[in-house]
Amino acid sequence: MLGLTVREVSLALREGRISPTELCRKCLNRIKKTQHLNAYISVTEEEALKQAQEAEIRLLQGKPKGPLDGIPFAVKDNFCTKNIKTTCASRMLRDYTPPYNATVVQKLFDQGAVLMGKTNMDEFAMGAGSTDGAFGPVRNPWSYAAPYRDQSGAAEDSDWVVTGGSSGGSAAAVSSLTSYLALGSDTGGSTRNPGALCGVVALKPTYGLLSRHGLIPLVNSMDVPGIMTRSVSDAAILLDILQGLDVRDSTTIPAPSPITELPEDLDVKNICVGIPKEYHAPGLSEETLSQWSRVADMFERAGARVEQVSLPHTQYSIVCYHVLCHAEVASNMARFDGLEYGHRSAVDSSTEAMYASTRHEGFNDVVRGRILSGNFFLLKQNYQHYFLKAQKIRRLISEDFRHVFSSGVDILLTPTTLTDAARYSDFMQEDNRTRSAQEDVFTQPVNMAGLPAVSVPIALSRRGLPIGLQLISPALQEKKLLSVARWIEQRVGFPSISDYLDTKESRNDTARTKREQTSAG
Repeated sequence: MLGLTVREVSLALREGRISPTELCRKCLNRIKKTQHLNAYISVTEEEALKQAQEAEIRLLQGKPKGPLDGIPFAVKDNFCTKNIKTTCASRMLRDYTPPYNATVVQKLFDQGAVLMGKTNMDEFAMGAGSTDGAFGPVRNPWSYAAPYRDQSGAAEDSDWVVTGGSSGGSAAAVSSLTSYLALGSDTGGSTRNPGALCGVVALKPTYGLLSRHGLIPLVNSMDVPGIMTRSVSDAAILLDILQGLDVRDSTTIPAPSPITELPEDLDVKNICVGIPKEYHAPGLSEETLSQWSRVADMFERAGARVEQVSLPHTQYSIVCYHVLCHAEVASNMARFDGLEYGHRSAVDSSTEAMYASTRHEGFNDVVRGRILSGNFFLLKQNYQHYFLKAQKIRRLISEDFRHVFSSGVDILLTPTTLTDAARYSDFMQEDNRTRSAQEDVFTQPVNMAGLPAVSVPIALSRRGLPIGLQLISPALQEKKLLSVARWIEQRVGFPSISDYLDTKESRNDTARTKREQTSAG
C-alpha cells in the first residue's frame, strides 16, 4: 500500500480497501523504521492521527474534500505551519512556532491531506547536499536499498550517500515510502537535485505560479515552492491544487487552465527537443551522459525532432547566481536580530553586542559567509560592479532561453546532476560553495529565467543509485512539460525503491541481529 501512487491510494481509500487512520499508522511506523535516514526534523504524530480520523469520517459519509483526502504528505521545514515548529534546520529558529500556515500548506490541508512531519534540509536552504543543517545530514534511502551493497547490514557512516539538497529530507521522505508527496523549495535546484539523486519526480514550477507566502525566503526573486512525488501524474495532481493567485503574495500569477489529465499515449512527432551543447559540462559522468543520449535517441526513434541548441551565457550563470543569491541573503537574514522571534543571545552588554552574538550563535558558517559576501557586493563602491552587472547577465541568460524557445524548440532535455549521489565522505571534502556550484550547474539557470523544469528518474547507475534527467519548457507550459515527462516515465521503466527495500531491510535486520548476538556473547 505504501508503494502506491497518489491516484492509486486515493482510489483505495474511497473504495474502503484501507482507512485513512490505518494508512497514517503505516506511514508513522515506516518513519520509525527509517529513522536512520534523518529525513524528518519533527514528526507530527498526534496531529496526523487526528487529521486521519477526520478524513475517515468524511470518506465514510461519502464527502471527501478532494483527491488528497486522507493521503499523508511531508513539508520541508522552511514552510510555516501553524502551531508546529518551523526551524529552517537552524539554531536561529530552533524553537520558532508560526501562527499561520504557508499558502501551499493550507491548500493541502483544505484538500484533507494528512501532515506526517517537517523534513530536514540544509540550514536556511543554503546547500546542495542536505548535509549542513543543525539537525544533522540526511541519508539517501538508496544507500540502504541499492543492490550493489553487500549483505553485512546497513551502510557504515563513511559509506552512505547524500540525498542532494537543500530539500533532501523531502526527497528521502517520498523515496523511503513515509509520505506520498512532499513540498520542497527550489532556488537554484533544491528540489530537482535531491529528486534526481533519490529517484523521485521533482517539479519546479514557473516563478509566481505557486504562492511563496509562508515560505521563509532565501532569494525572493528566484524562490519557488517545489513538488516531489513518485510519479509524473501525481505531480500534475498536486500542481493543479497548488497553483494560482494569492492575495498574500503579490508575485503570484493567474494559473492557466486546470491540468485535468495527462495524455495516456502522447504523440511526440510534432515535438522539437533541444539538447543544449553547453550542458556537456566538465565532470559529467559517462553513465549520466549515456542516459542523456539514450533518452534523446528514444525521442528521435518516436518521430520527434531532436536538435542541438545553444545557451551561450550558461557559463556565467553560477557566478552570477552567487552574487545575486548572497546579496538577497544578506538582506533577508537581517530580520533575524534576536528581538522579535528566534534565538536571542544572553549577551546584554549592549544592543550591538547582543545582535552580533545572536547571529554568531544562531547561524552556521555557511549562512554567515553568505551574509558577509552579500554585504560586500552591496557596498556603495561595489554595487554597480557586482550586483548590477549580475542582474544584466541574468537578463542575458533569460534571453538565451527565450531565443531557443522562439526558434521552434518545445522542450529542452538536459541532465539534472553531473553524477549519481556522492558518498558522504567524498562530498564533505569540498566546501559548501564549491559543492553548490558543482551540483547546481544544470538546474540553476532555470531559476534565473523563472522557467518550469522537472527532473524524472531514468535509470540506476552501476552503483545501484538513481540517475535523473531534466526537462525545461517555456513559462506556464507545465501541462506540456509534464506530458512529455510522463511519456519518458512510461518508457524508461525506472524501478521503485520498494522493489529493493523489503529484501534489503530483511537482510539488514538479520545481520543486525547476528551482530547483537555476537556482541552479547
